[in-house]
Amino acid sequence: MDAISGADTAWILISSALVMLMTPGLAFFYGGLVRQKNALSTIMHSFVMLGLVSVLWALIGYSLAFGPSIGGVIGGLDYFGLNGVGAEPNDAYAATIPHQAFMIYQMMFAIITPALISGAFAERKRFKAFLIFSALWLLLVYVPVAHWVWAVGGWIRTLGALDFAGGTVVHITSGISALVCALVLGKRSGYGKEPMEPHNATYTILGTGVLWFGWFGFNAGSALGAGTLAVAAFVNTHLAAAMAALAWMTASWVRHKRPSVLGAAAGAVAGLVGITPAAGFVTPMAAIIIGFLAGVGCFAAVELVVRGRVDDALDVFGVHGVGGIIGALATGIFATTTVNPAGFDGLLYGNPGQLLTQLIAVVVTAVYAAAITYVLLKVINLVVGIRVSPEEEARGLDTSLHGETAYQI
Repeated sequence: MDAISGADTAWILISSALVMLMTPGLAFFYGGLVRQKNALSTIMHSFVMLGLVSVLWALIGYSLAFGPSIGGVIGGLDYFGLNGVGAEPNDAYAATIPHQAFMIYQMMFAIITPALISGAFAERKRFKAFLIFSALWLLLVYVPVAHWVWAVGGWIRTLGALDFAGGTVVHITSGISALVCALVLGKRSGYGKEPMEPHNATYTILGTGVLWFGWFGFNAGSALGAGTLAVAAFVNTHLAAAMAALAWMTASWVRHKRPSVLGAAAGAVAGLVGITPAAGFVTPMAAIIIGFLAGVGCFAAVELVVRGRVDDALDVFGVHGVGGIIGALATGIFATTTVNPAGFDGLLYGNPGQLLTQLIAVVVTAVYAAAITYVLLKVINLVVGIRVSPEEEARGLDTSLHGETAYQI
């Protein structure tokens, strides 16, 4: 107990609260982008994860993700039901904070990841199917990948891939899975033929602000202590988001002849996604470059590749999938041990092999997430059906599934 630092513990608890706040922030970000008749159902997709994932994580998720490694593939059941997860530190991960603090911090990451996927199938997925899918996806996709990348003995970590705060674990898994969901569920009725404009852009801007605020816990908290590394990650996070917001807004301005407010918001999130894997490994100037690459790259993916072809309703793949890939690969270019001696130098610092290692992690994560997601959706569709009826979709999911409305007029 003497090794526990009050400062480090306080920072991790604050960071846990910041990351928890990101999920309601995501609810507003997504909720504002859908039509009014689906606002509550979209918000519920994020909000309910606070309940479902928290319980699953405490029961078994944490143990499988961070328990003693079994062949580098999955953790054991040593921590089942949080057995042995108490006030003593877990020296393998964070020697200066209680084990419970590390566990609850990781829980908040697990909560938001399946919530991210929900933006791809907004306005058309059955709530029962969503709950079943989210529970199984957490245990079959998120948990194994978290073990591979972050756990001591995880095979991707052993390979040498760098992911400071979740570029592969959170964003590539959710972004790729979102694309598969959009393809399997198909387009919304009337997609491309009738207007589907955001019903409340101010909600989305509010959600963006909450996400940006919470992301400091997401990235700087991943230093697992209140020190210089947390400061570096904090600074990099902000600079990347700022640059990406400007980059997306400018690209939209050039293409559509107007500076889009929602474009600036999407750009900020893309920058936050892009810097996530690199936050604790790169310099501030590299963070600005990564923000630019994420802003322009994600805008191009959404505008030129996805939109009109696939009904990824809220651009989850374009922002999180593409942004995560850009960030993971950029980490292999810009990482430097002058920022984090526990990491590795990247291409620009004389280690081109790091870029190859990052590429392997990206490809494996993407293929695995896509395959498991596809199988889950097909099985769940056979059992309970994954898409609402045309009548329910026309009426709106708020009333047809939940019997409630977002606004009383």
